[in-house]
Amino acid sequence: MIKTPVVVKHENGMDGRPIALLVQEASQYASRIYIQLGEKKINAKSIMGMMSLNLAEGEEVTVLTEGEDEEKAAEGIRSFFLDA
Repeated sequence: MIKTPVVVKHENGMDGRPIALLVQEASQYASRIYIQLGEKKINAKSIMGMMSLNLAEGEEVTVLTEGEDEEKAAEGIRSFFLDA
């Protein structure tokens, strides 16, 4: 399992469109991908779960990836958050 801390860079936080794009990015990988915020751990491939996090700009989350392409998945999700 890879744990990658990232900061949300999306200017207006994560609303519908950025979350849909994040779920689309996460769905490209075979690995299990979770976004952890505090005690909440949400499947990054679940649009409803991701919406429930209500991520704001500047929040730090941890990306957890586990599986056959976990390194590639960790980098892809980290890049998504950084390339806002």
